[in-house]
Amino acid sequence: MSAGTMRSSNPVLGEDVFRNFNYADSTSMTATGMVVKTAIAILLALLTAGWTYIQFDGGQNVNFNPTPYMIGGVIVGLIASLVTMFKPQLAGITTPVYALAEGFFLGGISAIVQMQFPKVPIVFQAAFLTFAVLAVMLVCYRTGLIKVTQKLRMAVVACTGAICLLYVVSMLMRMFTGSGIGFIHSAGPLGIAFSVFVVGLAAFNLLLDFDLVDRLVAQRAPKYMEWYAAFALMVTLVWLYIEVLRLLSKLQSRD
Repeated sequence: MSAGTMRSSNPVLGEDVFRNFNYADSTSMTATGMVVKTAIAILLALLTAGWTYIQFDGGQNVNFNPTPYMIGGVIVGLIASLVTMFKPQLAGITTPVYALAEGFFLGGISAIVQMQFPKVPIVFQAAFLTFAVLAVMLVCYRTGLIKVTQKLRMAVVACTGAICLLYVVSMLMRMFTGSGIGFIHSAGPLGIAFSVFVVGLAAFNLLLDFDLVDRLVAQRAPKYMEWYAAFALMVTLVWLYIEVLRLLSKLQSRD
């Protein structure tokens, strides 16, 4: 299978992961197994996210500071991600850890955003839209309404890389100059258009993930790759949720 065929803009589904499969395993990856493990990972993330969100109580609980949970979640999630990427065989352990850690981060940031818009169920809206996008993109992929071609892969990979670079540059500018790239966080027309584009890009990353998972199943990848594929989809879903929440926040700020 060529490098181009296995290309994905999701860094955890890069071609290097698939070069050293242990085909001596008696069982191989299945789509059903991957779906079950993805559902488990999502439920684990919802568990810690819900706990953190409830503890903060929309900003009413002044005795609870979500920041340590958010920072801890990011650090543990990053470590779990790196271990999973370099040791996919451990994905059965690291993927649940990643999901729990990201839940703390998502719960904290969701509570903070909700505190800014107390009269609007913005977190519920973001969660609903995230799963709605997941469902729509899965239907589009399964029905062939949107076909994952080599040109589409290259376009999504290039755009995702450009957005990542833009975010990094903005973060560095904030660190050294105190201000980042304005339109990224702006609630103006350009800022909203940018967020719409990024949400769409994250959605198209789901298509690439679906396609690559199908290829892995066809290739009879080892059973542990079910957990690894679940981890990869979780990475995209976390990104999608954050971008949807950012977009909704911008739209509410204009009201």
